[in-house]
Amino acid sequence: MTAFGDLNKTYVQGLPDLKGTLSGFWDTSTDPLYTAGISTDGTKLYLYADFTNTPTAYDYGPAWLNTSIDVDVNGAVTMAGSFAASSSWGHKP
Repeated sequence: MTAFGDLNKTYVQGLPDLKGTLSGFWDTSTDPLYTAGISTDGTKLYLYADFTNTPTAYDYGPAWLNTSIDVDVNGAVTMAGSFAASSSWGHKP
């Protein structure tokens, strides 16, 4: 928790710092990553470690997204993004 006048950012011990990155191929039928990235109030994010084998285990919560698209003339169009929690998150085992 950074206080006014601190010379650097400080953290509270024991609180998770929920942020990360995402990437994948662009799907021309839908564009939820881009839509979430331009949202003015964030998005609900669900992260599955292994959806195929454990579809009921995931982390979830509200997040801010920063997205990008890479259009390679000789390859697939890819999407990428980074996220940071905008409020409290939960976990379903």
